[in-house]
Amino acid sequence: MAGGLTHLNDKGEAHIVDIGDKAVTRRRAVAQARLVGQPATIATIMGGGLKKGDALAVARIAGIMAAKKTSELIPLCHPIALTKVSVELTQQGDDAILIAATAETTGQTGVEMEALVAASTAALTLYDMAKAIDRAMVVTDVCLMEKSGGKSGDFHRDDADAS
Repeated sequence: MAGGLTHLNDKGEAHIVDIGDKAVTRRRAVAQARLVGQPATIATIMGGGLKKGDALAVARIAGIMAAKKTSELIPLCHPIALTKVSVELTQQGDDAILIAATAETTGQTGVEMEALVAASTAALTLYDMAKAIDRAMVVTDVCLMEKSGGKSGDFHRDDADAS
């Protein structure tokens, strides 16, 4: 393992991590993303007023679908049998939507990437659905908020670290 990175072998070459000897444990991760836009855009999205349809429902489904396909998108991720994926979308102030994605499994590897892919895909889906009225929207603050299970233990982002 070069430089302490688990996805590099002794020669520094990328490889998928061998999880065969890891314990099967309950694992959970929560990630977030934020879509920032004009107040009128955020109100239109939250009110269901887009011509393309219910953006919140579409974004929720897109996030769930993306979590299930994480290993197809991120080259060194293992395929994981997810036991739960949820995507919550809430308005933050008048100019942002917070996307919180939770992924869970009982297995030999964590679900941080699944939660991150779900949150970012849901945010990008909202952007896609509303770009006709606000191309200046920004997807920000994609980060892991918490994780539990596995050998590395629990992680909780401090409030000072969260954007």
